[in-house]
Amino acid sequence: MTPPGPPPAGGRLLVPLYVHPAADPAAWAALAEAAPRLHSVVLNAADGPGQRPDPAFHTAAERLRCAGVPLLGYVDTGYGRRAPRAVVGDIRRHRRWYGVDGVFLDQVPAHAAPLPHYRRLVLLAKALGARTAVLNPGTHPDPGYARIADLLVTFEGTWEAYRRAAVPPWTADHPPARFCHLVYAVPPGRAADVARTADGRGAGVHWAVPGEGTNPWRAAPWLDGEPRPGAAGPEPGARRPGLSPDAPLLWRAR
Repeated sequence: MTPPGPPPAGGRLLVPLYVHPAADPAAWAALAEAAPRLHSVVLNAADGPGQRPDPAFHTAAERLRCAGVPLLGYVDTGYGRRAPRAVVGDIRRHRRWYGVDGVFLDQVPAHAAPLPHYRRLVLLAKALGARTAVLNPGTHPDPGYARIADLLVTFEGTWEAYRRAAVPPWTADHPPARFCHLVYAVPPGRAADVARTADGRGAGVHWAVPGEGTNPWRAAPWLDGEPRPGAAGPEPGARRPGLSPDAPLLWRAR
């Protein structure tokens, strides 16, 4: 298998902004303005690319692309249970509709048995033109996943859980640019602590948000160290602005 490629040049912040551009245009505009600080932005129209192109996401993607921000298409892999054909279909649509540079494969298991399945998915993604393959088990998985991913998300959870998290020794065999930590429910003033903790734990990429509830990744508040006005969104459990009660969740609880 081809070794993982180099990380995108640029910043250290990987942003899973799971809110519709029409619901929070200011958040998307802030990302374009912060382009030099961004590693990449995850596009997630409807737990994936959706069934048809979304003009608002297309416009947002084009603006970020013009600003030089690498784009990753969100793809749910169902912890290895989703058929490769369905995963590849999502990747194709992301590439065709939004011109993403890579893929963010979510719902990745941590045990070793599915490694051949994910190795195949990464190869298929690269064959379709994806330059970057991010795998998100949300915890430290079997070390084999680090050998097939360009970037591995080894933590996704709350700030309180992050403070107590441990790092297995095998991560020292890889450069920090290969690991990402995604932290939510971060108290005001603690974003810099997340960055320092990620550095200390050998993760060169991270993201920190104050959000909680069913979709903590609904806004982009920590670009300047403090949340922009209104960035935290509704209280946990509240209806998300701009989305109907029947709209699919743009973040899957673990």
